[in-house]
Amino acid sequence: MSDMYNYGSFTMPGESGYEVLTLQLAQKWGSDVIRDCDGTKLSEQLLSAGMDVYSTICIIREHNTFINNHPQYQQQVFLESERVLATNQDVSIALFNGYFTRQFSVNKDSVSYWQVFDRTTNCEVPRNNWSYSDETNSVRIHGAVLWHHYSVNFLAFRIWEEINMYNHVTNSWEKEPLKQLDPRYPEVQAYLRNWLTTWCEEHPETDVVRFTSLFYNFVWIWGSDERNPFLFTDWASYDFTISPLALEQFASEYGYRLTSEDFINQGYRNPNHITWKQKLMDYLWFTNRFVCSFAKELVDIVHRYGKKAYVFYDDSWVGMEPQSEAFGTIGFDGIIKCVFSGFEVRLCSAVPGKLTHELRLHPYLFPVGLGGAPTFKEGGNPSLDAQKYWVQVRRALLRTPIDRIGLGGILHLTEGFPDFVDTIADIAKQFRMIKDLHTRSSVYKVNLKVGILTSWGKLRAWTCGGHFHEHPDLDLINILESLAGLPYDVEFLSFDEVTKDNLETIDVLINAGFAGSSWSGGDHWKDDKIVMTLTEWVHAGGTFVGVNEPSAVQGYANNLRMAPVLGVDVDDGRRLCHGFWKVGEEASKLRLDIRKKEGVYLIDGETKVLQAVDDFAVVTQRSFGKGKGVYLSEYRYSPYNTFALRSILEQGIIQENLFCTDNPLVDCAYFPEAKTLVLVNGSEEKQSVDVRITNGMITTEVEGFATALISYE
Repeated sequence: MSDMYNYGSFTMPGESGYEVLTLQLAQKWGSDVIRDCDGTKLSEQLLSAGMDVYSTICIIREHNTFINNHPQYQQQVFLESERVLATNQDVSIALFNGYFTRQFSVNKDSVSYWQVFDRTTNCEVPRNNWSYSDETNSVRIHGAVLWHHYSVNFLAFRIWEEINMYNHVTNSWEKEPLKQLDPRYPEVQAYLRNWLTTWCEEHPETDVVRFTSLFYNFVWIWGSDERNPFLFTDWASYDFTISPLALEQFASEYGYRLTSEDFINQGYRNPNHITWKQKLMDYLWFTNRFVCSFAKELVDIVHRYGKKAYVFYDDSWVGMEPQSEAFGTIGFDGIIKCVFSGFEVRLCSAVPGKLTHELRLHPYLFPVGLGGAPTFKEGGNPSLDAQKYWVQVRRALLRTPIDRIGLGGILHLTEGFPDFVDTIADIAKQFRMIKDLHTRSSVYKVNLKVGILTSWGKLRAWTCGGHFHEHPDLDLINILESLAGLPYDVEFLSFDEVTKDNLETIDVLINAGFAGSSWSGGDHWKDDKIVMTLTEWVHAGGTFVGVNEPSAVQGYANNLRMAPVLGVDVDDGRRLCHGFWKVGEEASKLRLDIRKKEGVYLIDGETKVLQAVDDFAVVTQRSFGKGKGVYLSEYRYSPYNTFALRSILEQGIIQENLFCTDNPLVDCAYFPEAKTLVLVNGSEEKQSVDVRITNGMITTEVEGFATALISYE
């Protein structure tokens, strides 16, 4: 690979006390930027080493002295107590049973916002029927109904910032646990303005202030039992933004009040996997406006000192909503996303504006990974980990430009892992080469536009919430991972955007998810106009692809409202006495590695079964006017399934597949202005591959995990 790819566009962590190691790796990796990390500092020698300096600040923590003097300004959350069975009319409920008590303390002044529920009847217990004891942190219910279950919704301070808590536990730190401020309060805002001004004055060496992140963390509620350590985790829930002040300001602005039960939601809470009620969407936009408004004030301070401001698109990102209009008003100069997978690359690159888009690669330089497996310790293989993450990331990098990559963590942990050091050097060179191609040329795209229909639409473009390994069973996240490396335009639509005009530019529309989910759509499918509009669109030539339980809602003649288009429906047991059409496979080369879904049945004899498992249709196709419906029982990402998905999406639309390979393990991208064809091998083994070009085929081999360039005009 050319020497021109040896330097630049790479951010590395530095570490005081390991100056020689840091500078050696800076040269090896071609780093032009050095950064500090949680738990590390940069010495004067490193600050003056000729690299630009990123300084990491978590604006809502590192303020324990202020918080200890003003504990009422800590961040809060509504929690639900355990559910207790009433064996007599007086019931006592200990609030924190089952919770990790180092994370929470009761807000004893917030009792007016609490609610007690009879969970057997789902009715609220009148306020005069229960009382709170601050001595025992318990609630006593009077006049309970025997053999009913009861629980308490209460407001608690979060007394240990969750990312710091995780880092403490993971690395066995003995430092003081960090608390977190809620900037909703004017007193906190004034303090933070002064703090950041002083910080900027005291850090003249800093070129970029790396906000990690803004104010409110993704929801991460810890339990006390090792068998269930994390009681609730969701990347895009708003539970950690709550405070009495926020509730009062919301009521003043919207004219109605939110209650604890709006957030507890019968114990289901409000993960972004379910369709939110309008009042929760109101609260989202209410929070978004505040977060972006105060963030702009802080960024303006940074800019006044001649520094740039980047934001980390993880951790305390909730409320900033990078796809919102308000985010664009903040004035960030860059956005950084940690990535394991290809869809996360697209999530980062899709953030609009004139921003530097940067990826923080994995593995993070910690002893263990997020799943608890060893990384930089005995039994770990960080080089292989890095390669496996990189090949997923690289697929997406071929389709969309990214400005920078980097690492984070404790640098000295790389000692003893020379293969990892070499792997990162090679990855950095590959990245620079791909970045250079994007600057010299557009990348070839197939003339096909894919739409993704969800309750969230563009607001959750390229994500189903969190990392792939957190919810690998979600159909849509698997579809997004496949699409991330395919040569299509992809647009995300909400149900409000299902109009004839908006569908005109869409060739294939995908709706994927379990019944009632925000990804499938839930009650949005009760809107007859949506069903009518989509049915007309397919009849005129569109392709509707449904996965798992698409268009699912009960109360109609079909459980899947698009069943007449798809040619299949899902039985919930009510058709037990009905006859079913026999499932016989059509002749098809199509094969996906997917499982059957119980209850799927053909609605008539006109639906073609392209693949079946145990007499259940798992892939079907149905002609519908000039268009068609396609059904998949589920979808799981793999190179082979991606290969098959591409055939499904392009069938009948694309006449000739150019600049694609015959090998599912090798991806291809063509940069016409640079006259360069790029082949990337996602496997460890050397692969042979045929590439279809305009005037024939190119046959070649690509080494394991390697990137190969072919000149082609």
